[in-house]
Formats: sequence, structure tokens, C-alpha cells
Amino acid sequence: MGTEAVTLPPARDTALIAVALVAVSTSGPLIAATAAPALVISAWRNVLAGGVLLPVALLRNRAELRALDRRMWGLCLLSGALLAAHFAAWVPSVTLTSVASSTALVATQPVWAALLARAGGRQVSRQVWVGILVAVAGAALITGADLSLSTRAVAGDLLAVLGGVFAAAYVTAGAAVRARTSTTTYTTVCYSTCALILVAACLLSGQPLGGHSGETWAKLVALTVGAQLLGHSLLNVVLRSTSPTVVSLAILFEAPGAALIAAVWLDQLPPLTALPGILVLLVGLAVVIRAGGRAVPVE
Repeated sequence: MGTEAVTLPPARDTALIAVALVAVSTSGPLIAATAAPALVISAWRNVLAGGVLLPVALLRNRAELRALDRRMWGLCLLSGALLAAHFAAWVPSVTLTSVASSTALVATQPVWAALLARAGGRQVSRQVWVGILVAVAGAALITGADLSLSTRAVAGDLLAVLGGVFAAAYVTAGAAVRARTSTTTYTTVCYSTCALILVAACLLSGQPLGGHSGETWAKLVALTVGAQLLGHSLLNVVLRSTSPTVVSLAILFEAPGAALIAAVWLDQLPPLTALPGILVLLVGLAVVIRAGGRAVPVE
């Protein structure tokens, strides 16, 4: 895994990255503020996103959808299932622990992506292993700090880490599809699959998909438009002219961004004892991303 040069992106990309970071940073606080079960939030987030993308894909990408072979369909469906597992794990974590801790711990995705790459036979450099150890130490500090608060907070931490594991698997499974398929086609199939799985999970568990207040619906729409569509779409746009390493490093600012929004909007401050762990974790992740370069996929 070679180190990719990190250079400043063009001014236009810098502005787009800044907007994308604000959009994705609203995800954790919006989830924490939405008066609906976590699984229902996850389901509607993907139903609404799929509802926006599906008509576009059918109009503009019908030929590409038809051209997908069995392997590509299988990988798209697998990615959707892994994305559903990611949301099912991470969204509840935001309601159990602080937004800052949850967002930082789910960001461990590059660590798990590097380990999956190693399990697949790819070489992992010494710098990546150093970054993984630093990140693990930071995660342990966060969990130790939350243990002093409650077992509920620790459960949220563990769910956030599990969400990071599923996110890494989701990106790894989708990497082969994205190399041969447009972003619109891939995300349409992936989000739609994820939505169907989460809706089925809600129905089977008896969680209400309807009957929510207007304020709750407004927050669900804001979550979908902001984090799911605007944020990730802009990051995909800048990947055409800015290196994946720079974009991945920029995404790490989602953690302090989400913590700041939660502090201002929800008056939710993370425990001071968790702040050193969050800082150590983000430094470790930066080392992993920087040393891994293009070989460590990051969503």
C-alpha cells in the first residue's frame, strides 16, 4: 500500500468539501433529535433517498441497469445488506452515547477496511499498523471514559464500532461495482436494497413506520437531503479532481463538526474525559488513511 501525496484541492473543491462536511455533520445531531425509533429513522432515510434516485436511474441509466451481470447484481445487493446493517448498528448508538463519541467511533471504518484488505491478501504497511494501534488506543480511551458514565453509553460505543465494521465491509463490497458502474446506478440499487431490508425489519419488529409528527417528518427529510444526498453526492463530485486520501482525511472533520452542532443545538457536551480519546482516535485514523492511500477504501 503506497502513500499517496496529499496536496491542497482546487478552490472549488475546497468549497464543496466544506459544504459536504457541514451536511454530513448534521447526521448525528438530527438522529439524536428525531422522535422516532432508530430502525425507523434508518428505514425512512434510505426509502426517501431511494425514492429520489430511482426515477433518475430509470430515466438516465436504464441501459446500464440492464447490463449489470449476475456478479454485479450480487455485489450491489450485498452492499445494500451491509449498509442496512451499518445503519441498524450506528443509528441506535447515537441515542445511547454522546454524538461526539458515536460519530468518532463509527469513523473507525478505515481501520476495518485496512484489515479487510489484509485478509484479502493485500499488503498493509507498517505505518498503517501504527495508525491502527493509535486508533484502537483512542477508542479504548473513549469507551473507558463512557464506562464511568453508564453501561448504556458503553453499549452505544460498541454499536458505533460495529457500525464502522459494517461500513467498511459495505465499501469494500461495493468497490468492484463502483469501478465499472456509475455512482447513480450503484447507489440506486444499494439504497433501495437497504431500504427494503430496513422496512421489513421494522414491520417484523412491530415498529411504526407512520404516525409521526410534522416535526419528525421534517427532520427525516432534512437527514435524507443533507447527509445522505447532498453530503455524499458532493464528496463524489470532488473525487473527480481531488485525491481520495484528501477527501477521506477531510471526512474526519465530521466528528468535531457533529460534536459542535450537538453542543450548540442540543446542548449536548461530550464528557471531558472522552475528548483525549477522540483526539487520539482521529490522529490514528489520519495515519491509516494517509499511509494507506488509495488501497484503503473510505465511504
